[in-house]
Amino acid sequence: MDMLVNLQRLPPVPCPEGVRVVRVLPPDRRRILRFVLDTFGEGWASECEQALSGLPCRCFAAVQDGKPIGFACYDATAKGFFGPIGLAEAARGRGIGAALLLNTLNAMREDGYGYAVIGWCDEAQDFYRKTAGAVPIPGSDPKHSVYRAMFFMKEE
Repeated sequence: MDMLVNLQRLPPVPCPEGVRVVRVLPPDRRRILRFVLDTFGEGWASECEQALSGLPCRCFAAVQDGKPIGFACYDATAKGFFGPIGLAEAARGRGIGAALLLNTLNAMREDGYGYAVIGWCDEAQDFYRKTAGAVPIPGSDPKHSVYRAMFFMKEE
């Protein structure tokens, strides 16, 4: 299921102590890609690489003690789409995911978007609803969305 977020109604951005959320700069491109590949796999690393290719970069990183612990992207698979987002398991439950999400959604608003689509977020719907006020898009599913062209999707 896809969800929709009104970017004009975002809550304040939390900032967990000891963690910075920053837009990734070119000198850190390989570090964030290595983190995403090692932690979340090839699919998300490919999307992250696409988001890193734009100017301004469309990828944010959560950094603690000089090391990436999370990331979030937009305009990676399609224009106006948020995601992917990922947080190292040890960093979860501290509000860092919310900081990544809201910083990235605010950047989308600053880029001129009125709304953001969060694609293919079945297992995280509650997080997106509570954090950003996202609502489900009726009738949306991966087999009938921008993701339908992915070669590993099963034909039905």
